[in-house]
Amino acid sequence: MPGRPAPGSAYLRLLRTPGARAFTAGNLLARLPMGMFSVSAVLMIAGSRGSYALAGAVTATGLVATAVVAPLTARLVDRYGQARIAVPATALAASGALVLALCVRLDAPAWTLFVAYSATATAPNTGGMSRARWSHLLRNDPAALHTANSFEQAADELCFMLGPVLAATACGTLFPEAGTVTGAVLMTTGILIFAAQRSTEPPVAPRTVRTRSPFRSPGMPALLAVFLATGAVFGTMEVVSIAHAGGAVLALQATGSCVAGLLYGALRPARNLSGRLVACLAAMTALMCLPLLAVATTGSLLALGLCLLAAGAATAPTMVTGMTLVQRLTPAAQLNEGMTLAVTALLGGVAAGSATGGWLVEHGGTIPGYAAPACAAGLALVVSALGTGRAGRRKRTDVPTS
Repeated sequence: MPGRPAPGSAYLRLLRTPGARAFTAGNLLARLPMGMFSVSAVLMIAGSRGSYALAGAVTATGLVATAVVAPLTARLVDRYGQARIAVPATALAASGALVLALCVRLDAPAWTLFVAYSATATAPNTGGMSRARWSHLLRNDPAALHTANSFEQAADELCFMLGPVLAATACGTLFPEAGTVTGAVLMTTGILIFAAQRSTEPPVAPRTVRTRSPFRSPGMPALLAVFLATGAVFGTMEVVSIAHAGGAVLALQATGSCVAGLLYGALRPARNLSGRLVACLAAMTALMCLPLLAVATTGSLLALGLCLLAAGAATAPTMVTGMTLVQRLTPAAQLNEGMTLAVTALLGGVAAGSATGGWLVEHGGTIPGYAAPACAAGLALVVSALGTGRAGRRKRTDVPTS
């Protein structure tokens, strides 16, 4: 049997898919603020109000709001199409971000920060929409779809790698609200470019066809619990790292994940996705202990950076495997909703992790703060091992239900 192509050739072939480069360019631009908004908000609010606990609580509230609103937005996308929903939803989210910056600038009451940041919850799941396009374009080529999912995860990590650096640079060299304003502009511009690429947009499913909720798919509740715990890993790590060493250090973790994601795309797709997910989470649990060891034994920022780089290596393979499993379990007519449920669970975990991380670092210090991501990864491992079962062997079913 012929071997898998080299990673570079696999990704070049992927981008030769008609229309792929255009929607990818717009989506990357729209997705870059993912790594900017929370970091910008933490830097902006903590700098003006002198409290990481307040900053963490504000970002956590916004993420909780996103967890509620995002599935509704995705359901509208599935029903009416990406372009018709994504543009107005993005306009509302960008307005919320700009209002937040204005409230900070005018030293408005603290409650206004919570309200303004919550308004950003209407932002569409750009990564999910991009994955839905790949799923439609490559529906008859599982190997290419695996590469596309790896590419999308690497793109996510690239945004999380560049976003904090851009946010920290803008906030530090221009003015405290610059990161938030820049993110709003990039998100709006990117969505307009992405939505204009109508030739690759997945068709809207007929409204007469009723499919069961993605949440009811066998294995999906346990999988969403895994995403929830994994989000807590990211949320605690982000706030603790910003408080300890600044936002730029998070780029190292994202770098490790980006490289790992690209390499992972060259592997053969797993037949038993649930088994591979357990293996990825076991690696994540072990690697998330490294930053804790670095701060507990050396206190060196260089050692911490290297440990974050290593810890990131398990992130992309875990997310690629989890998202592929979501695609396999979700009816095609509700693919955006299914993937958004996963992202919603992830954001819910990030929200809980952000609030927990802010409280730990303010009341307990850096060492308890860095213990939290390792514990959350261990929880995700246990839930995956006990709950996903044989879901990874199932094929997606599009059979309508009454």
